[in-house]
Amino acid sequence: MMKQILFAGVIGLFLSLVGTPLLIKLLARKGYGQYIRDDGPRGHASKRGTPTMGGIAFILATVAAYFGAKIIAGKPPTYSGLLVLGLMVGMGLVGFLDDYIKIVKRRSLGLRAKAKMAGQLIVGIGFAVLALQFADNRGNTPASTKLSFITDFGWSIGPVLFVVWALFMILAMSNGVNLTDGLDGLATGASVLVFGAYTFIGVWQYQESCANGETLTNPNACFEVRDPLDLAVVSAALMGACLGFLWWNTSPAKIFMGDTGSLALGGVLTGLAICSRTELLVALMGGLFVLITMSVVIQVGSFRLTGKRVFRMAPLQHHFELKGWSEVLIVVRFWIIQGICVIVGLGLFYAGWAADK
Repeated sequence: MMKQILFAGVIGLFLSLVGTPLLIKLLARKGYGQYIRDDGPRGHASKRGTPTMGGIAFILATVAAYFGAKIIAGKPPTYSGLLVLGLMVGMGLVGFLDDYIKIVKRRSLGLRAKAKMAGQLIVGIGFAVLALQFADNRGNTPASTKLSFITDFGWSIGPVLFVVWALFMILAMSNGVNLTDGLDGLATGASVLVFGAYTFIGVWQYQESCANGETLTNPNACFEVRDPLDLAVVSAALMGACLGFLWWNTSPAKIFMGDTGSLALGGVLTGLAICSRTELLVALMGGLFVLITMSVVIQVGSFRLTGKRVFRMAPLQHHFELKGWSEVLIVVRFWIIQGICVIVGLGLFYAGWAADK
């Protein structure tokens, strides 16, 4: 069991560590540098021209690590693992097109809003529809039409509303990671913490799976998740790949993930939450992404209603930049906030399981 997870993490880390500098050289040679807004913090002007679209590195490293771990362990891929990876690659492709147009076509807004939304909808709907297929011998599909927190609860919302719910989650989390990706290493480091947590969740759900029958600690507190171990393998591959990328993305960043990376990370995080039956818990596990998104919502809402701004600049990290905090100080403190969110989320996850014993 642990062999797959270990191999996935190590391979992802190695490929990302080695592959990212090769990508940096390729992007620099082609002149694919980051566009910096003139109305952003002044300190960001020095980042203009830094290679972007770095999400390519950890996306490829994650996919290679997953299949590499499967080959080494002699285990076949599962539908849950393939669907979550497919969601990541699909969202990354939409982000890549957006980045490509910004850089190569010299159009600062990238893809037109309708085209970008259409791409995300196609990928999201495809994932949501397929995730309700491929039932195992216990009747479990990768996703469930019930809402979930620690496990499924309540009545089924039906396939149509499930697709709408899945799309909302995908768009919200992708937007949250995208807004967080404003300082060197901030979104990457925060993502590492969340993927580490989902590795633990996948392992725990596998050990306490209802499919294990008589070997369970308590049959009343088991998890009906289709492929929990494979979700842990995907999470470990992501954690390793993001750690390797963080080596080059931390301040001063040699490369940015771009929309290629942020949309992919938001998508795959949502996919993990849906397939592990922790849909509402992910709002806490990814608390930093939610907090930063809410800062933008509050800023825009306040300005439209009262004409006044709550923050000096949104997203929230730029507010603290304008207050004089250094970039590294903001990043480390925000990582601490994310770490607290992950610890609380894992605590609730375990407490929910223990309460049913």
